[in-house]
Amino acid sequence: MRAPIMATKIEAAPKVGMVSLGCPKALVDSERILTKLRADGYAMSPDYEGADVVLVNTCGFLDSAKEESLEAIGEAIAENGRVIVTGCMGNEAELIRARFPEVLAVTGAHQYEDVVAAVHQAAPPARGAFIDLVPEGGLKLTPRHYSYLKISEGCNHSCAFCIIPSLRGKLASRRVDAVLREAEKLVSAGTKELLVISQDTSAYGVDTRHEAREWKGRQVRAHMTDLARELGQLRTSEGKAPWVRLHYVYPYPHVDDVIPLMAEGLLTPYLDIPFQHAAPSVLKSMKRPANEAKVLERIRNWRSVAPDIAIRSSFVVGFPGETEADFQYLLDWLDEAQLDRVGAFRFEPVEGAAANALPNPVPEEVKEERYQRIMEKTAAISAAKLAAKVGRVLPVIIDEVGEPDEDGSIGATARSQADAPEIDGNVFLRDVPAHLQSGDIVEVTIEDADEHDLFGALVAN
Repeated sequence: MRAPIMATKIEAAPKVGMVSLGCPKALVDSERILTKLRADGYAMSPDYEGADVVLVNTCGFLDSAKEESLEAIGEAIAENGRVIVTGCMGNEAELIRARFPEVLAVTGAHQYEDVVAAVHQAAPPARGAFIDLVPEGGLKLTPRHYSYLKISEGCNHSCAFCIIPSLRGKLASRRVDAVLREAEKLVSAGTKELLVISQDTSAYGVDTRHEAREWKGRQVRAHMTDLARELGQLRTSEGKAPWVRLHYVYPYPHVDDVIPLMAEGLLTPYLDIPFQHAAPSVLKSMKRPANEAKVLERIRNWRSVAPDIAIRSSFVVGFPGETEADFQYLLDWLDEAQLDRVGAFRFEPVEGAAANALPNPVPEEVKEERYQRIMEKTAAISAAKLAAKVGRVLPVIIDEVGEPDEDGSIGATARSQADAPEIDGNVFLRDVPAHLQSGDIVEVTIEDADEHDLFGALVAN
């Protein structure tokens, strides 16, 4: 007679909720924290009610971002009560605890071990082979088909308006083989688009003197150009190259060396460069590089090598001391540069930033008026550049496929190589086949355009 089979009782996994605020670099931090917690036996909760503890990953770059972070902490406490705070605003633990004394713990930016330890203390993990499961590529807060790839932390610059070095420290580059190993895992797990991010992508490896590591039987330097070339060698399960998009690129001379990689198809023809301004006097006050004429020449050269290159940037208006002549200089520079995508921000004092002590602050109503003018200017440039794409056939990546309408027609939202997720435009497609899926890269004919988006249809097979 057989002994009765005893069922194994599996302990319920504690659940963690996550509120992630701020930039893509913070989103990567959130993904790493959740991946470690999942490996430790935790489950993820999509809402406050089901969570045993809630993590709030804060942003502390601007005062408005700090206030948003404090509101998120307050909401999490009101809805759940068991809250751990991490991220950039974690450096202001006294402020957070003064306003919310009931928070369980406060940790700073990219302090993964500390925040995981705090979760362990607040909600001890369940253990067992049946629940310690992590999907290949880790846990993701982005859709499966694109992933952020963080290559370094911190920054060596001392821009007058920025407190990132005090929040995240000096430049600390990851080992190049570790970056490539992570990228390879992400692509094998279904990523079709890698978005390379850091505080200063161009400076990657400066702190390690561009230390070389062995990768696939060869030596590869920790250098932006070498890394980009290796990322271009990756292949998806279908044998195709993923899109590789470079963000937060300072226009150092060696940036010129990555443009041929775009022409060869190893890199997505896209550069995200934070120019911030163009007027020499303002750039000097910002403690930024100020050779704007040479930048225009380099942009022309980049376009001669990779004609489809899309350049995105951001600009600050109303910086202390900015005159009307300085602002007009910026507008004229934009007419020359013809950047594809532009974001603008009204200057906002940040506690601890050197710019706060500068003389001649710009009145708020003048900031607003200049903001409206720069947005009008850049919208007109964008509309003209997008209109020039009507009639062309372009590759796009599918982000979302809609439900059939009353006539059975299905639409889809996609992006061209000129469009990074969340910050740039979209390509809206009509009459797509039902089998189309998120992450598919397909050819489309552009039929129409407006100031920010394109409209089209799949190329008939």
